[in-house]
Amino acid sequence: MVNARYTPTATNVADGWSLERLTPPSRLFGANGLCAGPDGRLYVAQVSGSQVSAIDIDSGAVATISPKGGDIVAPDDLVFDPAGNFYATEITEGRVSVRTPGGDVRVLQGDMPCANPITFHEGRLFAGECRPDGRIMELDVNGGAPRVLLDNVPMPNAMQVGPDGLLYFPVMGANEIWRIPLSGGAPEVVARDLGVPDAVKFDARGNIVSTQVASGQVLRIDPASGERSVLADIAPGLDNLAFIGERLFVSSISGQVNEILPGGEVRSLVPDGLNWPLGLALGDDGVLFIADGGFTYTLSPGGTPAMAGMLFTPGFPGYTRGVVAVGPGEYLVTSANGHVARWWPARMKSEILADGFEQLYGIAQTPGGAVFTDQGTGRLLSLQGTTVTELASGLERPSGVAVHDGACLVAEEGAGRVVRVGNRVDTVVDGLVAPQGIAVRGDTLYVVDTGAKELLAFDLAGNGRQALASGLPVGAPPGVQPKFLGPIGVLSGPMGPFADVIVAPDGTLYLSADAEGSVMCLRPATH
Repeated sequence: MVNARYTPTATNVADGWSLERLTPPSRLFGANGLCAGPDGRLYVAQVSGSQVSAIDIDSGAVATISPKGGDIVAPDDLVFDPAGNFYATEITEGRVSVRTPGGDVRVLQGDMPCANPITFHEGRLFAGECRPDGRIMELDVNGGAPRVLLDNVPMPNAMQVGPDGLLYFPVMGANEIWRIPLSGGAPEVVARDLGVPDAVKFDARGNIVSTQVASGQVLRIDPASGERSVLADIAPGLDNLAFIGERLFVSSISGQVNEILPGGEVRSLVPDGLNWPLGLALGDDGVLFIADGGFTYTLSPGGTPAMAGMLFTPGFPGYTRGVVAVGPGEYLVTSANGHVARWWPARMKSEILADGFEQLYGIAQTPGGAVFTDQGTGRLLSLQGTTVTELASGLERPSGVAVHDGACLVAEEGAGRVVRVGNRVDTVVDGLVAPQGIAVRGDTLYVVDTGAKELLAFDLAGNGRQALASGLPVGAPPGVQPKFLGPIGVLSGPMGPFADVIVAPDGTLYLSADAEGSVMCLRPATH
């Protein structure tokens, strides 16, 4: 695919199997902060991919500027100065870095938890922290001490200086837009009762244009009168916006970038996609559930993904990684927020069953409960009702989990093996590189080895091994060592990939192709 975010090697499939993509590859790792570049392209920050890309606003061609594994980690917003340097807030790192036109990167400010919004105005750089007690600050471009303009702001986000010389910013925790003098001082509320604003910019006529993450609307607001109108109604999850001349572009956390045309029409510049994806689950009705961190989807046979919930919808259980279907429209999920929850997406309801964990990954159903892995503490845990029992400890980055003959199978990503946990821990399969998702059907164990880029089948009775597919777009690109993605304040704990695999009763395999952002299906030739 032209301008895909990942260029895979040739994928080979074993005889007797066929491979197809149920969703197209994504072109971005989500889409967060936007800004106009000095070259006329649209620059987009991507938190989950640790990447900054530039988009040609006419052709939609995407070029990587700061790649995954590079010096800039989890960029959430960015801005250029007149000299062509760009400044990026790194939300998981709590810092602001600057990249020169020649590609050199240095940390400008390293003590900004949940660093997110940033703007440049007449030689002055302003940034903020998107957390419940966030600060709005002026940063010294030479690396000196910052100056706090306002503190205890409930989750400020993308901001800009208005024509009146005041700094305007959305306050997500208050569902309002505020403004303050550039010297600091008491804030003034400009607009309230919105759709949870997360970006504020100005058009050429001095009107506020603001994206609403919960409602999915793009609003135009008169800063003097407060009068507002809807420029476009896209979908929940809008993140940021930028003007290039008179042209308006809007990003969505899920990965799409759209141009808002006169009259409210929407032109797709970058189609929507998946950030990862992560855990998969299959209901008895054949509906596939896709966990994608801050977004989740259902996919009916022959259909397209439909959003099942996201960070700002009622009842969402949190940044979702592992999932298992336990009833009609009912799931058990693990979240990066460190809890296990029961979730009914259609009812917009969830309940936390257990919490206080570090980095939860896979989950599998057991009679009356579930088992799940905590990669942060190296443990396999059992959940019965709301009672948690430790089944094993000292595991090396446990990831996927499955149940076979009353025992638990666990992929140890750090040890390159799959183990059986019963009365003791025994190796079932070793010699792997970085196994993540696993699934069992009968006596066959399926393993996604993200290091080897393979989907493997093992005969648990005879220990036979077969590579069903190789050259898969899973894990990091060859030669790239991704940087660890830490927590995002109250929104998420540590993030991380999880290439899952599940198996249907008829032997069909579903795979999270997290490198390219698609869901793949591997079928026996008889289907």
